Amino acid sequence: MRERFASGIDDSTAQEMVKLLNANLANVIDLTLDGKQCHWNLQGVGFIGVHQLLDETAERIREVSDMIAERIVILGGEPNGLASRVAKDSILDDYPTNITNVEDHVVELTSRYKKVASTLREAIEAAGEAGDEDTADLFTEASRIVDKDAWFIGANAPQKK
Repeated sequence: MRERFASGIDDSTAQEMVKLLNANLANVIDLTLDGKQCHWNLQGVGFIGVHQLLDETAERIREVSDMIAERIVILGGEPNGLASRVAKDSILDDYPTNITNVEDHVVELTSRYKKVASTLREAIEAAGEAGDEDTADLFTEASRIVDKDAWFIGANAPQKK
């Protein structure tokens, strides 16, 4: 491991947190790419509003990936956001390439946001149990951002009757 900049965290906890952070980094990067895949391919009623929203959500999720990567470095680790690593380690399945309808994309992407949010909440608990409250805090902030964007995107889904 590299030099650690976080004091008060022992090496084994730092290494455990680096693994947890890198796992979530893969998920967040994959979610960003899924959002762009959706952004490029959606068509239909409500297209422009969702298209613009996805630019905004992509920017916020990239900020989350930066926060995670920076925390990895602070803990003495190496962030790994290589495409091959993301493809191997992400919890998300490949984004479907056979859909174009805005509503179908909204449902698909919202589901993915919720899945990533769930893993972030699990990471909050794991970091807290390990005694790394700063990493738990980071995951809490990331979870809030992902939850809010899931809500923004999901608000464009057809209303159930």
